[in-house]
Amino acid sequence: MKHPLLTPLLLLGLGLSSQTHAQTPVAAPAPSETQKLDPALAASKTSTELVDWHDVTQWGLEGREWTSSERLNFFDRLPAAAEKTVTPNVWKLSRDSAGMMVRFKTDASALHVHYKLTKANLAMPHMPATGVSGVDFYARDDSGQWRWVMVTKPATQEVRAEVIKGLAPGMREYAAYLPLYNGVESLEIGVPTGSAFEGLAPRPKPVVFYGTSITHGACASRPGMVHTAILGRRLDRPVLNLGFSGNGRMDTAVGEFLGRIDAAVYVIDCLPNMGPADVSAKCVPLVQQLRTARPHTPIVLVEDRRFTNSWILPAKSKFHDDNHAALKAAWEHLQTLGVKNLYYIGGDALYGTDTEGATDASHANDLGFMRQADLFEPVLRKALAQ
Repeated sequence: MKHPLLTPLLLLGLGLSSQTHAQTPVAAPAPSETQKLDPALAASKTSTELVDWHDVTQWGLEGREWTSSERLNFFDRLPAAAEKTVTPNVWKLSRDSAGMMVRFKTDASALHVHYKLTKANLAMPHMPATGVSGVDFYARDDSGQWRWVMVTKPATQEVRAEVIKGLAPGMREYAAYLPLYNGVESLEIGVPTGSAFEGLAPRPKPVVFYGTSITHGACASRPGMVHTAILGRRLDRPVLNLGFSGNGRMDTAVGEFLGRIDAAVYVIDCLPNMGPADVSAKCVPLVQQLRTARPHTPIVLVEDRRFTNSWILPAKSKFHDDNHAALKAAWEHLQTLGVKNLYYIGGDALYGTDTEGATDASHANDLGFMRQADLFEPVLRKALAQ
């Protein structure tokens, strides 16, 4: 189906859908002063090419659980009911679209995108706009492997752009990852008029990650470079990213919603936001809560990554030691309680051991995310095989 973007925030808020249309000139109307497009990405103002727009809400996103009637915005990561039970910070952060991904097939020679962001801040001092607010495109090659295509370079809160053109002929599957640290009000994928297009429904049973700013995506250069997204491509499975920057603390209020998800695996990666005492107090209850809700779903516990400069900061190094020891003790206690399908990932080398895996000592760069994916992958494959 083909849908334009007609007052999307109002329509989504009311649960209404827009009317179908096609053959809309890419460059009309011209952007206003408050709606300028990145010149490097915007379609030519003199272009006569016509574009068919496809509203992603018509076929759905991966990394998004619960029905539209259960959430305030189609692109929220938690249902509306969570606002009453999780902390205000978790609720606010849950409205970022981190980890969401839309799949589609097309034989188009060019890809366009039109999306509106919920926040005017497009970047952070330590993270570029491509990661915070970009839409990142991948495609399967002839062997079926996911390969990078292009990312948007947002310069305004509304982006209407030709992402890439001159694509090799042929029908192929694409994936577009949504912004990591911004929210989305509406999103349409555009292809030249006459191109074949098929939206692909979300796949069931995601790998669910509950974590901190690192899980949330700091500081990936683009949305497809977070370890959760990398693992989704490698495992060829849907992923649900429930990373909450500064607020991943093994809260049972979040655990309540985790337990409602028919997950393939739960990955609990909260230690960067916790101290040893909190780990000792909260880890066992969270795992027991999940095991009660989902008796057989594998659960993976992840140690705190080490700051890449902790080698020269004795107090920070000791903090990591103590955090690791607290999680290991909780894991051993859970085993004595007979908890099955429980897995463990150490933290010492999550960013590697050469101090090059972080942007600011704490948050991963693209290299750090790739290294995390390398360590997570064999553990997740083993858990998924159970």
